[in-house]
Amino acid sequence: MTPRTARLLLALGAFVAGLVLFSAVIFIVTGRTPAPVAVSTVGGPFKLVDQNDKPITEQDFKGEPFLVFFGFTHCPDVCPTTLFEVSEIFRALGPDAKNLRAMFVTVDPERDTPAVMKDYLASFDPRIIGVTGDIDAITAAEKSYRVYAKKVPTDGGGYTMDHTAIVYLMNKDGRFVAPFNMKRRPEEAAAELKRYL
Repeated sequence: MTPRTARLLLALGAFVAGLVLFSAVIFIVTGRTPAPVAVSTVGGPFKLVDQNDKPITEQDFKGEPFLVFFGFTHCPDVCPTTLFEVSEIFRALGPDAKNLRAMFVTVDPERDTPAVMKDYLASFDPRIIGVTGDIDAITAAEKSYRVYAKKVPTDGGGYTMDHTAIVYLMNKDGRFVAPFNMKRRPEEAAAELKRYL
């Protein structure tokens, strides 16, 4: 072993020993291990309306895990496909899904009124709740869930919406668990959801 290698190993050993000592001191003084660096939170309070034009908040989902997906009714492919997949997962869960729900939050409140949302969701599982609101309330919900949404003009003076297409899994306390993987068989996705019931 060269003198340089020996010095590097000695320095590395001293660093590791110092790290262990530092953690031990924190544990002795506070009685707990050092907390990890906080991760950005996803989700939180919201005040919106459902497809029946009734007020809805995060408190309405407490007690059961739920899925959250942001989209819009004029979406040509991703949104209806995702809502169909959620419906299939609920079907695969059978009776276990009786209290499970999903929230479909519009990123296009200008067009997606409660009545439009209700009509659109008639094609999917009834446990998928359509949620809309005024632009400020929707923008606040998007920010809370770290959702990107932008109006994109189309030919003829219309527009479409560019948006995040993540399904969020929230636990019984309304806390974010993880992005929910939709790229698998409904039975596999249902088995994962069952762990949080």
